[in-house]
Amino acid sequence: MAIPSRTHLAEPYDALVREVSEAVLRNQVISRLWAKDHRLWKPEPTEITNRLGWLTLPDDMRTHVQALKALTVAARQEGIRDVVLLGMGGSSLGPEVFRASFGSKKGAPRLWVLDTTVPGWIRLVTESIHPARTLFLVASKSGGTIEVMSLFAHFWKLVAGAKNNRGGQQFIAITDPGTGLETMAREHGFRQIFSNPPDIGGRYSVLSLFGLVPAALLGLDITRLLERAEKMASRCRESRSLEDNPGAYLGVAMGALAKAGRDKVTVLASSPIDTFGLWAEQLLAESTGKETKGIVPVAQEPVLAPGMYGSDRLFIYLRLKGAKNEALDRQVDALARAGHPVLTFALRDVYDLGAEFFRWEYATAVAGHVLGIQPFDQPNVQESKDNTRRVLDGYQSTGRLPVMAVSRPRQAADEVAGHLHAGSYVALLAYTTPSKPLEAAIRRLRKALVQQHRVTTTFGYGPRYLHSTGQLHKGGPASGVFLELVDRMTPDLPIPGQTFSFGTLAKAQATGDLESLQAHGRPGIRVMLGTDPVATVDAIVNRLCPPPRRQAAPVKRRSSRRAR
Repeated sequence: MAIPSRTHLAEPYDALVREVSEAVLRNQVISRLWAKDHRLWKPEPTEITNRLGWLTLPDDMRTHVQALKALTVAARQEGIRDVVLLGMGGSSLGPEVFRASFGSKKGAPRLWVLDTTVPGWIRLVTESIHPARTLFLVASKSGGTIEVMSLFAHFWKLVAGAKNNRGGQQFIAITDPGTGLETMAREHGFRQIFSNPPDIGGRYSVLSLFGLVPAALLGLDITRLLERAEKMASRCRESRSLEDNPGAYLGVAMGALAKAGRDKVTVLASSPIDTFGLWAEQLLAESTGKETKGIVPVAQEPVLAPGMYGSDRLFIYLRLKGAKNEALDRQVDALARAGHPVLTFALRDVYDLGAEFFRWEYATAVAGHVLGIQPFDQPNVQESKDNTRRVLDGYQSTGRLPVMAVSRPRQAADEVAGHLHAGSYVALLAYTTPSKPLEAAIRRLRKALVQQHRVTTTFGYGPRYLHSTGQLHKGGPASGVFLELVDRMTPDLPIPGQTFSFGTLAKAQATGDLESLQAHGRPGIRVMLGTDPVATVDAIVNRLCPPPRRQAAPVKRRSSRRAR
């Protein structure tokens, strides 16, 4: 069954959107946004006027296309097998969408997106590549992110010890002008330094060099991707009415429905592009999750029957033409028929992701205006970084990390359930190495929470989520319950030049974040995953949804002959 594209909401939600649209038109939001008028959000220009460069990126980036093509050709000629991206948040989530949605083109290297400090995950990538035939992209807007610098130290040492290595020629920096990373890249003789426009925030950078360098190495047609984004930008600039402006309409819809209580924007997508939701999570969470307001983005949650959901959802379906959409079409149609607000955006092919990236960036800026928040800063992200540093300083002084309360799985299930109410969301935060069995167990846990409590669920790997949804967790609505699932971090990996290991760093990040959540009055619960992470997660599931008891088979009675 084909489902038509629904780019506008049904009643009564459309009436809400029309009311807010009138205010947006009166305030001339569209023209003022393109004029980069900071007063749309706050009286002061701080962290606004220097964060609006993304508006013209689809056109600005065309000047880099030839350099990207040259890099791609050279990598193939040199027999590069793998590209490893070392980055966090805005530097990694866009490339992850490209990797998962497009895959590697014929003859192009594999892309590994490494945005972790968990030793098992780092070891997995380390053992999967040929060090002397790998390019490493060191990506950081600030140029000093602790995760990125630690990963660089590890792989620099790995390459130095590999036969036939080419040293700095195997490393490329992507950063803002004048950063410490730029200086380090010159000192280490990096192959190339890509200097990104500085007036772009990390979460708005997917169509900048942070996204385009890895995309080019995967073999994508960068010109085609930018053309799709440019067409969307033109529609967002030139549309005569708000309903004809794809980005503004989405932004008004998200903002208006969030103010009316439907603040859980649930992204559904055809399977080839379902990682888009992970990118949208960071964009929406970091941009709107502050001042106790915000939109809670939901990605890759199992889709259930309409009656399983509360009245706090807005569903947005990205439907890719030619994908196996039949089951998801039926589910989305059922949600709409049951009265949930649903928007459906049709993508002709995967290159339409370029258009969607711009649509959602523009929409997020508009939604920030509707909600009355500043969408370009992230005050609580820095708070988490500071907490990590404080915990590490304590470790270096005492040799010990703070002792945190740990709950057993069944106890954790009860604690989570005790904090839930209508409108809650449960954030599952996993400091561990990804695996298909573990992710299947996480899906079971998310399904159980929705079924049993009609709440929303999110899932993020740590420390990745600290640069994504972490801002929303502390600065957004006080409706979250946070369940940390922490790996043993064994066997560990040293960080060259540091007195602490990757495992210690990951534990410090988990501890610092939990302390930060609790300081903000947000319920945070920790469970250790132990030697069998899947069994640990399933123990929580079974407490939430006890499996049905099997009825004992009836006992057959032996017939007895009456004594004669």
